Amino acid sequence: MRITKYFHEVYTEMVQKVSWPTWKELQSSALIVMIASLLIALVIFVMDISFENLMKIIYKMLY
Repeated sequence: MRITKYFHEVYTEMVQKVSWPTWKELQSSALIVMIASLLIALVIFVMDISFENLMKIIYKMLY
């Protein structure tokens, strides 16, 4: 009985109390997340290449 009440309350809350985004808001948010992810990936890529080149210079000086 308790589990039935729990699922009923969950359903009621999801339908009546949660404010779901509109399709346009969802698309906008998804676009922002994709752009931010690409920018972060680009920054990490540049840092990785820079660190690799720096380490090559250091290794050439030592050997």
